[in-house]
Amino acid sequence: MCHLLFAKKSATVMIKSYFAFTNRHSQTKNTPVNPHLDSARRPSVLQNTSRVSPWLIRVAYLLGRCMILPSFFGHIKVTGRENIPKSGPVILAPTHRSRWDSLVLPYATGRCVTGRDMRFMVTSHECQGLQGWLVLRMGGFPVNIERPAIATLRHTVELMQQGEMLVIYPEGGIHRDGQLHPLKPGIARLAVTAESTYPGLDIKVIPVGIHYSEPYPHWGTDVSIHIGEPIKAADYMNGNLKQEAKRLTADLTHKLKQLSHQEVEISDRIFAEIHN
Repeated sequence: MCHLLFAKKSATVMIKSYFAFTNRHSQTKNTPVNPHLDSARRPSVLQNTSRVSPWLIRVAYLLGRCMILPSFFGHIKVTGRENIPKSGPVILAPTHRSRWDSLVLPYATGRCVTGRDMRFMVTSHECQGLQGWLVLRMGGFPVNIERPAIATLRHTVELMQQGEMLVIYPEGGIHRDGQLHPLKPGIARLAVTAESTYPGLDIKVIPVGIHYSEPYPHWGTDVSIHIGEPIKAADYMNGNLKQEAKRLTADLTHKLKQLSHQEVEISDRIFAEIHN
C-alpha cells in the first residue's frame, strides 16, 4: 500500500495534453454531454487492470487500521471527516509529508470510515510482479512516466464519472519542512476540464492537511489529518478554462495554507495534552 503514490510529473504532462484536446473539442461541440451515457458507450482501455478487489481491500484495511498503523504511530488524530461526501466524484488533495501518507489517508477517509474506496495513479514499474498484482487490485492504476498516455487521463475522468474518490498530491513531491510548497496545476485542470466536458459531474476537490510530530516518522510518532471543506469544480465554469483552473489552484492553495497552519497549531496542542 505504501507504493500507492501519485506519478506527479507524468500526470501533469497528460493533463496538459488532455486539457488542450478538450479545449479544441469544446470549440466544435456545444451540445451538453450526458457523462454516464458517454462513459457506458466508450469502454476504458484500462478497465481490465484498474479495479478494487473486495476481499483484498477488506483484508488490507483490517491489517492497516487495526494492526500496522496503531502499532507504529503513537497517536492518530483525524478531524473534518464530515466534509467527505458519501457519494459522487471526489479528488482528495493532501499535503505530502511522508510515504506513510498513502497508508494514513485510507485510515482517515477510506472504506471503514466513509464506505468509499480510494483510487491512486501509480507508476507503471510499481505495477509489476507481486507488488503490481496487489496495487492493481487495491485501487491503483498505471501510468508510464517516460511515455505518458492520454488513455490514462481519460480513465481518470471515467473514474470520476463513476463517482470514485481519487487521491492526487498537489505539491508534486514529499516535503518534510512542514511548509506548503507551490501546487502543481494538474488537479485544477483535471477537475475543471472534466466538469466542463461532462456537465453535471459535480466534482469536489477536498484539501487535506497531514502533519507528523517528526519530519521522518518512526515508531511512536504522532500524526494528525485535517480534512477541509470541499471546493466545487462547478463554481469555476465562468470563463476561460485555463484561467478558471488557475483560480481553483489559488483557492486550493489558500485552503491548504489554512489547514497547514491549523494542523500544526491543533496537533501541537493535542499532542501536548496527550503526553501530559
